[in-house]
Amino acid sequence: MLRARVVPCLLVRNGGLVKTRRFGDDKYVGDPINAVRIFNEKEVDELIVADIDATVKGAEPNYAMIENLAAECRMPLCYGGGVTSAEQAKRIMDLGVEKISISAAAIERPELISEIARQVGRQSVVVVLDVKKKTFGGHQLRTHNGNRAVKLDPVEFARRAEALGAGEIVINSIDHDGMMDGYDLALARQVRAAVEVPMTILGGAGSLADMEAAVRALGTVGVAAGSFFVFKGTYRAVLISYLSSEQRRALQEQVAA
Repeated sequence: MLRARVVPCLLVRNGGLVKTRRFGDDKYVGDPINAVRIFNEKEVDELIVADIDATVKGAEPNYAMIENLAAECRMPLCYGGGVTSAEQAKRIMDLGVEKISISAAAIERPELISEIARQVGRQSVVVVLDVKKKTFGGHQLRTHNGNRAVKLDPVEFARRAEALGAGEIVINSIDHDGMMDGYDLALARQVRAAVEVPMTILGGAGSLADMEAAVRALGTVGVAAGSFFVFKGTYRAVLISYLSSEQRRALQEQVAA
């Protein structure tokens, strides 16, 4: 039986780790390399690292940082931020990264998904959809740290991304980001029904119960989180953690139920 993946998501800004709330209200968390070393010890399933400023600034990926992270990682690593070409994706993969995530660039030029898939294999292409609830119902795609609204339906774009060669879809809820109040399962159900490729849900996890609810509702998916793995307590004290073996076993039992 396939397992649900439990995936920490680390956000990088100016070389340091930060954690956001609803894509704002940054809090400095620490050094990315130190976080990776701790996650190595905890034997995490995989890791997502996103440079959240690269696209906004129109900057190239920070290849030196990526190389350092890949050299330290003993788990599959997915990198995103500033990737706008298949050549960049190939260069990053050559540094030891297993997956490339694209978001704004894929929405602005969807054929990029196919180009990267041909270059590195579709299993390594992750399309991240940052989604926000609309005032009068429904959802809309957003890019550039949530600052640009896109007139595309998230579910339809997920279906199109799969057809173009995406090997995984990540649904990231802006409304739930950093709030630790549970995932947007209503949206996730719609996307899960629309695509067949692996899916990861991000934004809102605050407890093991939230993750269990996700796999009960969605089946075998990736359950990703940021705040849940880097903060402890109401005052968001920095403490990097991961699920224990007992907690992981309890999560998998929800998939089998």
